[in-house]
Amino acid sequence: MVETSALNYTTAQNSEGKISVIVVCGGSSSRMNGIDKMFAEISGVPVCVRSVLAFQNCDEIDNIVVVTREENILKMQQLCEQFKLSKVTDIVVGGSCRQQSVANGVNSLCDDTGIVLIHDGARPFVTTECIKRVIEGVKNYSAVTCAVVPKDTVKMVENDGLVVSTPARDGLRAVQTPQGFDFGLYKKAIDANKDNLEDFTDDCSIVESFGYAVYTVEGDYRNIKITTADDLLIAEIFAKEEL
Repeated sequence: MVETSALNYTTAQNSEGKISVIVVCGGSSSRMNGIDKMFAEISGVPVCVRSVLAFQNCDEIDNIVVVTREENILKMQQLCEQFKLSKVTDIVVGGSCRQQSVANGVNSLCDDTGIVLIHDGARPFVTTECIKRVIEGVKNYSAVTCAVVPKDTVKMVENDGLVVSTPARDGLRAVQTPQGFDFGLYKKAIDANKDNLEDFTDDCSIVESFGYAVYTVEGDYRNIKITTADDLLIAEIFAKEEL
């Protein structure tokens, strides 16, 4: 891990290059009662397709790379054809952990990429407005994530459950995706941490470890992550409200 005494700041170096997206559609779906959440349908459209369509329909996006498990490559290719996901330029196999999967996607991108966005395939309700806020944020700050203020009070606790403190909610953010980066900066960060990618819980934390500041832009409370079977029930409500 890169050691640093202070966070650095940089503006995007190649914001005029391509804006690429990596949509991570792997994961074990261990809390889905046997359902593969990526291919679970919401009003007839698979979760992963809804996630990719959000970027397909955003004019600012040039190309999309989908990362999935090896056994799902053919199925993903078929879905891209069925739903006319023309911006998908590559479908690559994921790695042993989420961040290795992202790294595999990053390594498939061309050198003329200026900005890279990374999105969880299990977040099918990301909006064009949210995507654009992240892109604009990257042009100003190089490393950005969308985020929302937590609705619930958050407690800091010890291992036995004892409450230690109650942080003020206005100083906390629940981080979502997409997370966006200057492509060169993010590539350097993952290369510097290539031997310990499993230590990171999100993409921003890799850049933070490399010594660069990360900024937040406004997220969306509907930008939920499908994690349990109950989330599919909520997703159906959201989908019906879109009609």
